[in-house]
Amino acid sequence: MSTFPTSATELTKAFATGELSAHEIAATTLARIDARNPDLNAFVEVTRERMLAEAARLDRARARGEAPAPLAAVPYAVKNLFDVQGLTTVAGAKMLARRPAAQVDATLVQRMRHGGALLAGTLNMDALAYGFTTENTHYGVTHNPRDLTRSAGGSSGGSAAAVAAGLVPIALGSDTNGSIRVPASLCGVFGLKPTYGRLPRTGSFPFVDSFDHLGPFAATAQDLALAYDALQGPDPGDAACAQKLVAPTLAQLHLGVGKLRVARLAGYFDEHADAMAQDAARRAARALDASDELELEGAAAARAAAFVITAAEGGALHLAALRQYAEEFEPLSRERLIAGALVPAAWVDRAQRYRRTFLQRALALFEHHDLLIAPATP
Repeated sequence: MSTFPTSATELTKAFATGELSAHEIAATTLARIDARNPDLNAFVEVTRERMLAEAARLDRARARGEAPAPLAAVPYAVKNLFDVQGLTTVAGAKMLARRPAAQVDATLVQRMRHGGALLAGTLNMDALAYGFTTENTHYGVTHNPRDLTRSAGGSSGGSAAAVAAGLVPIALGSDTNGSIRVPASLCGVFGLKPTYGRLPRTGSFPFVDSFDHLGPFAATAQDLALAYDALQGPDPGDAACAQKLVAPTLAQLHLGVGKLRVARLAGYFDEHADAMAQDAARRAARALDASDELELEGAAAARAAAFVITAAEGGALHLAALRQYAEEFEPLSRERLIAGALVPAAWVDRAQRYRRTFLQRALALFEHHDLLIAPATP
């Protein structure tokens, strides 16, 4: 081919038509990672042998005349809190390196593999997913591909940076309080934090069970939809994702933008955003013919409640380890985890009750609107 495709959609087409072999796609991807990752520090481990073996299987299947899967020959990588068979899941924390290697892939990694995707490796993150900048004391800082002097965001900074740099068209990350949305925004790519419980978390290292979401990053909205469709489905291994009913795929919905009732969120989202972020939100709203500006009452209190719940659940999860070897924790999050373990139960109960109230208040806005526009970061 005269130019090598960069999107997942283009790569699946090139593989299906025989313009490119899976081996050629894998080899080109690995060469890109070798060339650019030293400056970016997006990858923690590169699964070179596995990627080439997966590519060889796809090429043999195509030679036998088998129909390609939806993600056939698409390179991807995962935040290093996903279990990858044969690798130790460190979740950005040096102290977890003593754990045994994973025996099986995380559920979403299995679904990507079944969809024909090629795993390129695991990606850098804030330790234990507790941060917004991917400044990791033990594994280094991930830099923004748009400007290496700037932050890639976090905690899924490696995932966003790998996609923004064109190393892989799709990456998987996690989001508790913005860890997909923040790096996607700062790196200028698409990121999806789906409905809670829509994608199974089985085989991923937890942070805050009542908030944790897993989701994809992609360079285009079409690629994001392609990945999301392949990842969906119930899973009894995750109580939040054990539902029997599965939503229709994005490809099945055929939503037209003209049918959507769009509004822009003002109030809290204007007060805490700088002029550039406000302008971006207004331009997006105008492009989608937004008819209204709305306020989401209580947004500031909801953010505070989320932080109380996050601190308490995160602190409780790591309390035993903090007692045993606190000196091995990431210095940037250790004190917050200790403080979280000391949060009174009455505060957590009050935060959860406010959460339920705020949820109903937010859902009420969707009685009259389908889409609400707001900055992902201030």
